[in-house]
Amino acid sequence: MGKRSLLAAGLRPLVDLVYPPRCPLCGGAVVEQGGLCAECYGELEIPGDPACSLCQRPLGSANAVKNETCFGCRADPPRHSGIFAATLYNDASRRLLLSFKHGGRIALAGLMARLIGVRLPESEAGEGALLVPVPLHRWRIWQRGYNQSALLARELSRQGRGELLVDALMRRRATRSLGGLGREERESMLAGAIAVSPSRARRIRGRNVILVDDVLTSGATSNACVDALLDAGAKDVAVACFARVVDGRGMGGAKARAEEAS
Repeated sequence: MGKRSLLAAGLRPLVDLVYPPRCPLCGGAVVEQGGLCAECYGELEIPGDPACSLCQRPLGSANAVKNETCFGCRADPPRHSGIFAATLYNDASRRLLLSFKHGGRIALAGLMARLIGVRLPESEAGEGALLVPVPLHRWRIWQRGYNQSALLARELSRQGRGELLVDALMRRRATRSLGGLGREERESMLAGAIAVSPSRARRIRGRNVILVDDVLTSGATSNACVDALLDAGAKDVAVACFARVVDGRGMGGAKARAEEAS
C-alpha cells in the first residue's frame, strides 16, 4: 500500500465522523464513502446474457445461442473489439450521470469506475492496455471544468486496469449535439473532428486500447474515436462506459434523455 493509500486509510474514520457516508442517489446511510445503498444499487440495470458476441448489446430472446451477433453487427461489423458497459441506461444511472457531469460531483468517478472495471475482462485490461478517454473540445472543458471521461479513465488506471494516456485524442473543432440526427448526418458532423494527438501517436501504435466514455448513446462519437485510434496503428480498441442506451430496454425515452445529459 502506497503512502497516499495509507494516509487515506488513516483519515477515513475522521472523514466518516465529520461527513457520514451517504448514498449519492437517495441520501440514505451506507457503510463507506462512495458507495450505493442496497436498494439504489438494485435499481441499476446490469447487462447480462444473452448478448451480442461483437458489441455486447443485450439480445431479446432467451433462446439466443452463444456467440450470436445482433442484426446491427451482422449488417455493419464494428471496428472495435467489444463494448463493456457497467449499466444499461435507466433512471438510476441517469441520475448518477447528471450529478457527475452537470452537478460537479466528481467524487462519483470512483464508484462509477469500479462498476466499469468489473465488466472488463482480463483479456482487455491490464498492464499492456492504454486507457484513452473520449475527448472534449477545450470550450466544453472550460465551461464544465473537467472531462468526465478522463476522470473515469484515471480511476480505472488507479485500479490497475491499464495505463492512462489522457491526451491521446483531441477534438479539432466543437460539434453540436448529435441528438435527432440520422447516421449519415452524425458521421458528417464528426468527420475530421476527432484525431490522435501527433505527440501521442508513437505510444498508441501496436497497443491494445480501452476507450473510456461515460455514456454510449448512438455510438457515433465512440466510432469516430475508434477509427482515429485504429488508423493511428492501435492493435485493437475496446469501448468501456458507465451506461449504455439500448433501444427497447430500460426506461421509456432513454435515448432522448441520454442525449439531453451529454
